[in-house]
Amino acid sequence: MGQESVWDIWQSRGAIAHWNGTAWSEVGIRNDPTGAGLLRSVAAASPDRLWAVGEGHDGMPYLAVGDGSAFDRVIVDKLHVGDWLGGVAAVPGRMAAVGRRDKQPLILAETGGKWKLTQLKGKGMLYGVALAGKSDGWAVGDNGGRPLIAKLSGGRWKAVAAPDIPGGYLRDVHIDTSKRVLAVGGVYQKSGKVSPLILSWNGKKWSRVAAAGGDVRLYGVTGDRKGHFWISGVDMDRPGEAFMFRYDGRTVKALRGADGAAPRTIRLQSVTYLPSTGTVLTVGHVVDANGRYTDVIERFGTPERTEP
Repeated sequence: MGQESVWDIWQSRGAIAHWNGTAWSEVGIRNDPTGAGLLRSVAAASPDRLWAVGEGHDGMPYLAVGDGSAFDRVIVDKLHVGDWLGGVAAVPGRMAAVGRRDKQPLILAETGGKWKLTQLKGKGMLYGVALAGKSDGWAVGDNGGRPLIAKLSGGRWKAVAAPDIPGGYLRDVHIDTSKRVLAVGGVYQKSGKVSPLILSWNGKKWSRVAAAGGDVRLYGVTGDRKGHFWISGVDMDRPGEAFMFRYDGRTVKALRGADGAAPRTIRLQSVTYLPSTGTVLTVGHVVDANGRYTDVIERFGTPERTEP
């Protein structure tokens, strides 16, 4: 999921790809006269109930639902021009998408066909969201200078206390259990570099997890619901290598792929764990020395690697 024709933002077209266990194929979007721009996130409530969010060429947030073979754009009256959606999560019977409205954190939720919009107080933006069951959820982002975290409890989203980390931001969150949640992002440094930021929830409070790294940008996090997490990103000190962190609840370890012969930068952005095979699948892009983008799909746990 992402976009095609990235050189011209007005001609770019949202793209969704499906893996059937053997090969990748593109999935179309119907009911779509204006066209999707950049699609940023996808989530599955079930094998035949999937959601995607991003940006539309008509200036509206883009929201689509599909069964795996095709998607249809969904128009929500509560959204308007200028709203932005960047993350989505889904479980059976419930969906939540997060972003921003008028410089304030925005959460759009759907339950049983009914829509609810929540705008948190204060400035900020939400990028990542995770749901577990009908009443447990977390959303993460930043307020322009520090990490921002919101929790779903009793059917309502509320901002909660986050560690005070100047320059910190969060981009994704994963729920392992109600007492084991991981959020990832970074901390902007005066040098222009970004140090990795990993926060862990133990059921009572959020605390920072030590992670070594110079200029490391973290984008996505997943887990196996057994206390093991994988975090996708890019190490700008070694950009030619595919890069992830693995966290076992005690220590953070860097995982790296082979360096390419030609100069390049590999960014692994979204990541998910596949219980059926025990592998971790990440998607992102490669940027070559001429600034050209190529889609990249990396698998950890099997030797297969695909670069369309």
